[in-house]
Amino acid sequence: MYWEKEIETMDRGGLEKVQMARLRETLARAKKSVHYGKLFAEMGLDAGAIRTVADVGKLPLTTKEDLRENWPYGFLACSRDDLIRMHSSSGTTGRATVIFHTESDVAAWTNLLARSMYMAGMRRSDVFQNMMTYGLFTGGLGFHYGAEKIGALVIPAGAGNSKRQIQLMRDFGTTAIHIIPSYALHLASVFTESGYDPRRDTKLRMAFIGAEPHSEKMRRKIEEFYGFKAFNSYGLSEMNGPGMAFECPEQHGLHIWEDNYIVEIIDPATQKILPEGEEGELVATTLMREGMPIIRYRTKDLTRIIPGPCPCARTHRRIERIKGRTDDMMIIKGVNIFPIQIEKRLMEIPGVGTNFVIILDRVDYGDQMTVKVEVQRGFFGGNLQQLETLRRRIVEEIKTDILITPKVDLVEPDSLPKSEGKAVRVIDNRKD
Repeated sequence: MYWEKEIETMDRGGLEKVQMARLRETLARAKKSVHYGKLFAEMGLDAGAIRTVADVGKLPLTTKEDLRENWPYGFLACSRDDLIRMHSSSGTTGRATVIFHTESDVAAWTNLLARSMYMAGMRRSDVFQNMMTYGLFTGGLGFHYGAEKIGALVIPAGAGNSKRQIQLMRDFGTTAIHIIPSYALHLASVFTESGYDPRRDTKLRMAFIGAEPHSEKMRRKIEEFYGFKAFNSYGLSEMNGPGMAFECPEQHGLHIWEDNYIVEIIDPATQKILPEGEEGELVATTLMREGMPIIRYRTKDLTRIIPGPCPCARTHRRIERIKGRTDDMMIIKGVNIFPIQIEKRLMEIPGVGTNFVIILDRVDYGDQMTVKVEVQRGFFGGNLQQLETLRRRIVEEIKTDILITPKVDLVEPDSLPKSEGKAVRVIDNRKD
């Protein structure tokens, strides 16, 4: 049940003692970097003023822009000779950021993934098929190393090539997979087209999903098709990658591993720290990074800390699944909208397929939203009234949630572009 029972069930006081000891070490290391060394000197920051975990709020916030401005080595807190690996963010919101790891950093991160996957139920008897991209992206290698540490047989399949993925599952008895949610739904259609049923024709019993925001409806749709439990994971390259937070078997929130991170929730506008239960932007501080410690990093991910204990008996606090990112937010006719709101509605409607895209245009100086939605096979068989009924329902369901009437275009299955990485949900053609 536990990978490290003493740490996973440690009382709050004990956890905070561990955090404080590691925070002091982190501040001492960070001071060696160009960025933090200069910043601490300008602020006249005395590490002795940080006496409790709550005092972390006195420290400066770090942003993605800070990382970009200090490209490539301005955050490095050790000699380059001590580094053994570099990872990079996707760069989808601007210039990519790079993160460097020492041998100790990789070992600590690997242990967190092992702890996370073991918590969800993976054991050394499992066959783990890793269907994520390898390379600069952190997800592939992070889970790979974690599964190997548990002792599972790892198949480094990588992304894409759906029919081969299914063949690997069947030939080698894959029991656990790591997969992007949108690709899991696409793969479901390939299973069906190939005449296979994953419940009958594979030994799959669990999945780890993440890397893109997804709704509970999407998760349940995946679970219903494959017949397994799909566990949500959270991470970002600046905080090592996946394994920062993970679902336990209760599947009600993700445990933040607080022996490795201090987390806060802030108001994105005022930067004020919010109490447990209130939704805001997640801010995180690394506690076990030698090569490139990062203090109070603004993740831009929106969530909240779930109050109260978890029935699994782990004491590390839980965050709610990510609602979206502050930079994923669409502002349409003055209304703040997240793609995941539209996804939730679509996943509840019978007849809707597994892919959609939101297109934003400016028409006569006004915003126009078009949602292109794939429908299930059979809907383009000549029954135009059936299609129109479905289209109208989608319009009304989305309007109910976002208070804006979208234009909805229904398209045939597999006609929208597929991505082996994070699904591209929004195309913004508006010009300032």
